Amino acid sequence: MSRGLSRRSPALVVACVALFAALGGTVYAAKKIDGRTIRAKSLPGNRLKPGSVPGNRLKPGALRGSLLAPGSITGIQIDTATLGQVPSAVHADNADSARDAETALNAVNAIDAQTVNGHSAGCTLQTRFFAGACWQTADSEAAVTAPAAAAACAVQGGELPDALSLAAFSQQPGVLLDSEGEWTGEMSSYTDVDEYSVAVVLSSGEIGSAVSTATRKYRCVIPLVS
Repeated sequence: MSRGLSRRSPALVVACVALFAALGGTVYAAKKIDGRTIRAKSLPGNRLKPGSVPGNRLKPGALRGSLLAPGSITGIQIDTATLGQVPSAVHADNADSARDAETALNAVNAIDAQTVNGHSAGCTLQTRFFAGACWQTADSEAAVTAPAAAAACAVQGGELPDALSLAAFSQQPGVLLDSEGEWTGEMSSYTDVDEYSVAVVLSSGEIGSAVSTATRKYRCVIPLVS
């Protein structure tokens, strides 16, 4: 055997020795090298096989957003439960709550007859809300002329109703007009310089007229906000 090797060329002997060394080194590396023996930053990312490193092996914060390719992560891959509410959304919720609370407060104030921009709002106990205003539920105690009735309503911050509205109000439950008719704020015709006819509404709801110097009862219509 030794005589056989001795007859080989020196180059062949060197090549065989190199082959044995290479094979032995590969086996050694396979048994001795693991992740703990790799020096930090010595292995570039482009040498890793795709999918070979799972996400749970990455250190938190090790992968910055600037290192991600645009469009590589979509909403499907993001767990939305881990995301907090953005500041603008928080403000939007607060704005909705404030608006709802303000609306509710305004509604309560309107019912309780508080104020709107410093003005009294709501109907008193002696009036009823009808057609956007507060109507007196009972007529006047005394019958007076039409000009006197108009002046009395003006003192209370209101006015005499128009004929058609008073006729409609007379049909409301619990409302009873005087049998002689009640004054309205509408003139029906002129008869003289100081005397004219004024529309009146009878208890039946029919519209008639009476001379302004005659005496009739009346009721006033007060604005909802005064």
